[in-house]
Amino acid sequence: MKQITPYRTVDEALTSLDNGGRFYNIFTREEDGTIAQAELAKVAGLFNEKQKLILFLDLSLSQLDTQSRESVISKLDDQLRVTYKKYKPIEMTPSEVNVVGTKSSNIIVTGIPEMKESKNYFSGMILVPIGKAFVPIPISDMYTVYEIKDEQSSEMILIAHAKGSEKLPEKRIKVGGVLKEVKPKKNEKVVVEQFLEINYFLDLD
Repeated sequence: MKQITPYRTVDEALTSLDNGGRFYNIFTREEDGTIAQAELAKVAGLFNEKQKLILFLDLSLSQLDTQSRESVISKLDDQLRVTYKKYKPIEMTPSEVNVVGTKSSNIIVTGIPEMKESKNYFSGMILVPIGKAFVPIPISDMYTVYEIKDEQSSEMILIAHAKGSEKLPEKRIKVGGVLKEVKPKKNEKVVVEQFLEINYFLDLD
């Protein structure tokens, strides 16, 4: 999980993103007016993680107005534009996530996170790929768990990030991640059926 400092102007965004990529990206050029996936990956500190790249990009541009955001998006090359359309995050309230959230999609939620005791509150399982098999692992062994409540109601969703990451601040923030399904143990009923695995957040104060 990583905190994002959003761009404040189009020029700032383009200067950062149109960077030529890493030294071995011989087919990309700095300040050529086009943003390639390799250039976005350099800024994000990622490699071949397309879904996370688009989440990073969208949150990085989230403080720009609509026209400014579209100006930056128009500079994406053809390949990156296709990836952007495929993984573009949907910003939702917690209540909307509970009703229409799609598993494995990028979602952005705003609110104040409240940390919970993982083992007491959330004992469900998720399937983790290990080799060629998927092994059920208790969420409490992998994640630090929080609630984020709807700002217009008391409805909440569960959010989580990998243990060992810095704790989220208890103030109004915007978080982005991938919606995941909870797999209950045999004959066990879980409190919630899905949670948002957080990749990024930004401070709104």
